[in-house]
Amino acid sequence: MTDLPALAELLETARVVALPMHTRFRGVDVREALLFEGPEGWAEFSPFPEYGDEEAATWLEAAIADAWHPRPAALRDRIPVNATVPAVPAERVPAVLARFDGCRTAKVKVAEAGQTLADDIARVRAVRAEMGPEGRIRIDANAGWNVDEAERAIHALAPFDLEYAEQPCASVAELAELRDRIRYLDILIAADESVRKATDPVEVARAGAADLLVIKAQPLGGIRRALGIVAEAGLPAVVSSALDTAVGLSLGAALAAALPTLEFDCGLGTASLFADDVADARPHAGSVSPARVIPDPAALTRLQADADRRAWWIARLTRCHATLAQR
Repeated sequence: MTDLPALAELLETARVVALPMHTRFRGVDVREALLFEGPEGWAEFSPFPEYGDEEAATWLEAAIADAWHPRPAALRDRIPVNATVPAVPAERVPAVLARFDGCRTAKVKVAEAGQTLADDIARVRAVRAEMGPEGRIRIDANAGWNVDEAERAIHALAPFDLEYAEQPCASVAELAELRDRIRYLDILIAADESVRKATDPVEVARAGAADLLVIKAQPLGGIRRALGIVAEAGLPAVVSSALDTAVGLSLGAALAAALPTLEFDCGLGTASLFADDVADARPHAGSVSPARVIPDPAALTRLQADADRRAWWIARLTRCHATLAQR
């Protein structure tokens, strides 16, 4: 990587934080992240713990780009966002949605390990009841179904008027087959993992396997690389969170603000899933700001991770920095 700052420059301001969550999400109750400050401001390095160093290094590349280089010009000053409903029991849906001020769209997690299609139907039904007929509902299976399971599930959930199904199956070939099978339902297919975890992030578009892309700034290496992928794919994009802190969410919002067109509400309201954060990035009146975030010093102290976890993150940062130096 060219223009790579010295590791010592990152370590000088590095802070490791642990954010408690209202509800378990993506298998975690506490979200950890490493934050550091560069010439342009604060940035976030927060690949999930199970990711290997090669993949995690791309997240670091995004953070360095954000801290050391100006962001692209913003084309809009507010980003409309969706509420995010974890795989909670249906009776907890109203409390979850109440944390997302003014959001007209909800993304509902489905295909959770250990749960059934009946659980998904009950959850989506509860979301529709809360949001009324004008609300928009999208589901996210995180590649949890095979093609037959996905077809059956989407057919069962179709009466709730779905906007789209996000990554219902794992492979591009499966997505293409499913898209063909459910075309009559007029429910769009969105690709997430098939973009951010793919060697060729545009393959899913080239194969006609998706109607839109879900893009995330950190996993794709930063704003400019993500903008290039969207341009090459030629599909509408939804900018989403990687369960970021307020700092990382501002990077995602800046990406959304720089897109030439923004047809769908973005998945950048996830600050409402946290019980505490380094700054307030929760949606207000259904939208968030793309402005840079400056962490609250008191919050950085209050939320600092313990010594063992800080050492773990510093060691990871060091390895990923070395990986970038070889690219």
